Amino acid sequence: MGPMSVRTESSAAHRAGFACFVGRPNAGKSTLTNALVGTKVAITSNRPQTTRHTVRGIVHRPEAQLVLVDTPGLHKPRTLLGERLNDVVRTTWSEVDVIGFCLPADQKIGPGDRYIAAELAGIKKTPKVAIVTKTDLVDSKALAAQLIAIDQLGKELGIEWAEIIPVSAVGDTQVALLADLLVPMLPESPPLYPEGDLTDEPEQVMVGELIREAALEGVRDELPHSIAVVVEEMLPREDRPADKPLLDIHANVYIERPSQKGIIIGPKGKRLKEVGTKSRKHIEALLGTPVFLDLHVKVAKDWQRDPKQLRKLGF
Repeated sequence: MGPMSVRTESSAAHRAGFACFVGRPNAGKSTLTNALVGTKVAITSNRPQTTRHTVRGIVHRPEAQLVLVDTPGLHKPRTLLGERLNDVVRTTWSEVDVIGFCLPADQKIGPGDRYIAAELAGIKKTPKVAIVTKTDLVDSKALAAQLIAIDQLGKELGIEWAEIIPVSAVGDTQVALLADLLVPMLPESPPLYPEGDLTDEPEQVMVGELIREAALEGVRDELPHSIAVVVEEMLPREDRPADKPLLDIHANVYIERPSQKGIIIGPKGKRLKEVGTKSRKHIEALLGTPVFLDLHVKVAKDWQRDPKQLRKLGF
């Protein structure tokens, strides 16, 4: 044995970098992010455009750190908000180290997938991994057919898939394997974030997302995404003993039209109360502290189309 063969664990270079998952709504992006990170970070919802902010989950490994950037859904722009989101998406794609394209195993490749794949084909440098999600919903024959279809899609558009990986985030099948495959695609680098961080998303934005998710529950058909939530302030209540803290959170739920106010508030304010109770539980779980939540519903006329309102609401 020559002196070269002695290798200690620590001599392997540490890798760290960014990955983002793309795919049409419902492709399982948020669920996958949560499974990898091991905690609820991005909000899951069966509607497009609910992950409006770049929520990042961080996968810590002894030898690597994978930072997940959750880009907003890419879709054919219909409004100013859509245009702006698509710019954000393209910028993000060219800045990350690897892109995971999520395609659900239980649905044939459709126009929405092709639209995204065609956009991906235009981003040359970034390695692309095709991730087949929801594999728990199909048998092996259907899965094989989907894998072949994805391979074909790559050939048609000139995308060289770095990997095609089937996963089921629900059963945690191969989620760890996915991380193993993504890690070598990251550059050598020391950790980018301290060990304890699961997300670098400002807490206020995450709190806003939790309120928004609760507010959309049950009324998605009536108000698909004409709700924005702005957390005005989060302050610890004064004069509280150290062992019994209380966090005061004041938030505004913005809707586009006065007629939507009744839908959100509900008869005798019952719905808004439920939204408050529900989101408060999630917020307390997220922040690990008791919370007093003060919610107000306000009308911001056609905020999705108004640049001034968009800026004010943080887009």
